[in-house]
Amino acid sequence: MKKLLVLVALFIVPIVAYLFFASGVNSFIKLPVVTEKISELPSNWQTLSGNQIQLKNKITILGFTGNDITYVEGNMTNLAHKIYDRNKDFVDFQVIMIAPIGTEQNLKKLQNELSVNLDLKNWHFVTANPSEIQSYHKQLGLIGGLNAKFGTPNVYIIDKELNLRGRKGKNKKGEEEYREGYNTISAADLHNEMADDVKVILAEYRLALKKNNKKDNVTH
Repeated sequence: MKKLLVLVALFIVPIVAYLFFASGVNSFIKLPVVTEKISELPSNWQTLSGNQIQLKNKITILGFTGNDITYVEGNMTNLAHKIYDRNKDFVDFQVIMIAPIGTEQNLKKLQNELSVNLDLKNWHFVTANPSEIQSYHKQLGLIGGLNAKFGTPNVYIIDKELNLRGRKGKNKKGEEEYREGYNTISAADLHNEMADDVKVILAEYRLALKKNNKKDNVTH
């Protein structure tokens, strides 16, 4: 009986979990790459606590708040509850929101408000010079740009290899789709499309990790 339980845990549970996370409205087998190999965050960009943060080897939700933090509080709350809270315990998951220098006090206020109900250990606010923010966003190679406040309501999924993921090309139904970001203004957009796409990319890494562990066990 004990051996049977071990077999179930090793083989059946991972398969069921993968099917669960890969199911939903996303109709791509894997989440397509929209832009390959974006730049790492500049080394002089720092979090509110003065630390450097990186994208490499993390699954990142990347956003640009702009300089009117009060205006985007609702967007950040949507993102925090619809996406971050559901995935914050995944080992390599993080949210990074980039804001212009000078917004630190309002960012700290927002951070404190969000932390009342959420553990923000994997949520980071980063500040930078507006011109640097503009240049960084341009190299993402997207159709949409930043607004006059150096922000956008869209957030983006960046994988561990610094590829920006979304929906691009033909899906399993043969239909053309393109989605480079997810609108934080729309709770429905986050709850449906983005939540599903995040599930798919997390499932990719879970499956890859299980395959690597299985290979290691075989070689040893």
